[in-house]
Amino acid sequence: MGIRSLLLAVALTGAGSQVCSRAESFDVYFGTGIPKGDGIYHATFDTLTGKLSPASMAAKVIFPGFLAIHPIHRTLYAVAKLPEGYGVIGYHIGPEGALTPFTKALNPGARAVHVAVHPSGKFLVTSQYDDGTITFIPLDAEGQLGEPILYRHEGGSGVVKGRQDSPHPHSSNISPDGNYVLVPDLALDGVVAYKVNAERTAMERTGFYPSVKGGGARHMKFSTDGSLIYLLNELSLSLSTFSWDPTMGTATLFATVSTLPESLKAGEIFNSAAEILTHPGGKFLYSSNRGNDSVSVFKADPTSGHHELIQVQPIRGAFPRNINITPTGDWLLAAGEHSDTVSVHRIDQATGKLTFQTDGLVNVPTPICIVFSPSSLNGGGAKRD
Repeated sequence: MGIRSLLLAVALTGAGSQVCSRAESFDVYFGTGIPKGDGIYHATFDTLTGKLSPASMAAKVIFPGFLAIHPIHRTLYAVAKLPEGYGVIGYHIGPEGALTPFTKALNPGARAVHVAVHPSGKFLVTSQYDDGTITFIPLDAEGQLGEPILYRHEGGSGVVKGRQDSPHPHSSNISPDGNYVLVPDLALDGVVAYKVNAERTAMERTGFYPSVKGGGARHMKFSTDGSLIYLLNELSLSLSTFSWDPTMGTATLFATVSTLPESLKAGEIFNSAAEILTHPGGKFLYSSNRGNDSVSVFKADPTSGHHELIQVQPIRGAFPRNINITPTGDWLLAAGEHSDTVSVHRIDQATGKLTFQTDGLVNVPTPICIVFSPSSLNGGGAKRD
């Protein structure tokens, strides 16, 4: 038995709640933002050791803020500033994580702050915070970008002056069955719902589901069983839970909890919530706090929605705009936008709590997005709808 296999066997028979259950290697890509974002950076992550390799530039492009992986092809998409204007660029993922551009499309809206690819691989959606629009862009069988379709939000709650006077879509999220696109809008204080047509060639607005007034809806995730929506409110640093009816495509708010104690918020000049994650096991939730520069860990209570805050973990960096969990569910990575760092934290599978990985920091200029792609993935596979 080799040393790597021996270590894995010890992990499986010993402190199984503390380490990953199986060794796997992932390509990790980091989107970078204003003002230092000069490209997409790449590293590899070893789930056995919890170590990130040093990050290096995989593709030179201006402000490739948010990234998304194609569900079928070994392809990555980035929203970025192109020579012709703001848009989306697609890359083939090659050996050693190399990125080769193969398709691009200009966005008729402003600079996008988020991108999501439909699980069928037939389209992607971008969200434009500045001008209140979202963009539907079809994808062909090879992942090539087609002609964009623009959808515009209107209004604003006006509760927080200067932030909620006009619409600000902040992310686009696909329902588990693929039939809806849900868009949290920071200025509207709620989620706008779009129904996707059967051919996956367009969508139509079907509803709006309000959250807390002045909350500033930002990012959301579905529960692992698809019955709940967890919505993160940026301005109020709160987590709202909705029940989700996939048949009717409707969401009903039934609980909201704070992501940080008031005593911690009072100790900062600035506070803002940024990202929300659901643990693959469904028992824990994670949200990032800018200002306090931490990750809040919750024990999920799907029945009442009053999730228990069990830990506030420092990220060992500054301004965590984005966090992500490895597909194996054993590690959380936190991007420190203002510290130019990405930190690694082990997830205890029994408690959900985080432990900082000693020497678990790599440098990336202005990191604002983290995505994983299995290093062994070679493309192909059955399409999902």
